[in-house]
Amino acid sequence: MRYLSTRGHAERKRFCEILLEGLAPDGGLYLPESYPQVDGATLDAWRKVLREQGYAALAFEVLSLYIDDIPAEDLRALCARTYTEEVFGSKDIVPLRPLEAGLLIEALSNGPTLAFKDMAMQLLGNLFEYELGRRGEQLNILGATSGDTGSAAEYAMRGKQGVRVFMTSPNGRMSPFQQAQMFSLLDANIHNIAIDGVFDDCQDIVKAVSNDLEFKRQYKIGTVNSINWARLLAQVVYYFAGYLYATESNAQKVSFAVPSGNFGNVCAGHVARMMGLPIHQLVVATNENDVLDEFFRTGVYRVRGSADTFETSSPSMDISKASNFERFVFDLLGRDGARIQALFGDALNRDGRFDLSADPQFAQAASRYGFVSGKSTHANRLDTIRDTYQRFGQMIDTHTADGLKVAREHLTDGVPMIVLETALPIKFAGTIVEALGQEPSRPAKFDGIEALPKRVLVMPADVAQVKAYIVAHCAD
Repeated sequence: MRYLSTRGHAERKRFCEILLEGLAPDGGLYLPESYPQVDGATLDAWRKVLREQGYAALAFEVLSLYIDDIPAEDLRALCARTYTEEVFGSKDIVPLRPLEAGLLIEALSNGPTLAFKDMAMQLLGNLFEYELGRRGEQLNILGATSGDTGSAAEYAMRGKQGVRVFMTSPNGRMSPFQQAQMFSLLDANIHNIAIDGVFDDCQDIVKAVSNDLEFKRQYKIGTVNSINWARLLAQVVYYFAGYLYATESNAQKVSFAVPSGNFGNVCAGHVARMMGLPIHQLVVATNENDVLDEFFRTGVYRVRGSADTFETSSPSMDISKASNFERFVFDLLGRDGARIQALFGDALNRDGRFDLSADPQFAQAASRYGFVSGKSTHANRLDTIRDTYQRFGQMIDTHTADGLKVAREHLTDGVPMIVLETALPIKFAGTIVEALGQEPSRPAKFDGIEALPKRVLVMPADVAQVKAYIVAHCAD
């Protein structure tokens, strides 16, 4: 399996190369040259694998289609070590919880940091340690988080040999629980940098550093954000698992509703659908920062500046530049690297927007690729949290509520709708109290986390200062 850049760079690379690299040299994102195809016989076999051997075995089956430079027995062992009942709190790893006829929630938030990011990050930590050990090298991970990626990455990488983590986050814009999860980690290889700005400022810094190829090579800079193909690939697995849990035969289709700000989680669904998974619709749910919803409704992709990025009660989606969106548009426009460079490399930097409304290919976003979308507001998520608790006795977090609200707008008779859970409610306790008048429960291991000592450096949104900090701490 070889991988190419969305922006047309001529070089082709193997999985372990892009695992450690992150962005392509031309600033593009990596995708496989073609998507492996999964037929009915394979789905039948995987249904049996999941039933008899479990999620880790299914993960191996999916991942092995894309990873041919790690020996099969090693990859199988990495999956087995990652996806355990001890780590994820359930033998099924991603169990389905029915709400009502045709509507289910896929539980993705039972990992170490109580967010779906653990599903990929735990594997990524093991992959990094494995590959760096093979090479005798070190890696400095530079990441950006709006809340959940950071803690998932830090919990996955703490104590890992050969890995340092430099995680940027928007200062004061995460929930108190999210901040406590990250900033209370005092491991020597974990560095938290709170940026005065919004998530997009953090993401811009990561991309700027990654695009400085000399600096990137000298200081071995990698990334755990979903711009890293390995992170997104791991997320593909739970779409197959959700489908297999929800159906009895391959003649059935399902839809997935996905809360999304950076387009990573739903992009994994796009990959699964391109492989042949019988997905009817991929429902993109946004909060008040509705850049993605606007595109799927109008064909206009218009990023917002910091001042126009709303601070909301589903803060992990307070994003106006959806990095992974480039991967989908690459497929939508016939994998035309030059055109992607013109749109994402030139037009966005110049104009802050591009318009595909007049392009005949835009209509295929829904007709060929199954994408539909919707938006949820603070009032909507309060109503949804309250309704879900009163009618079904289930407490859901704010982002999952956004997904559920939009899911109900796109239900199709006879097609189960699976809403991807984003996090456990305790991560957004303030809004849960506002909706329900009671605190959500928290796992005992997180009791008193907000009072723990914290280590974090506040810094302006300045690429040079972040670079200087990395250089200083690489000498540690």
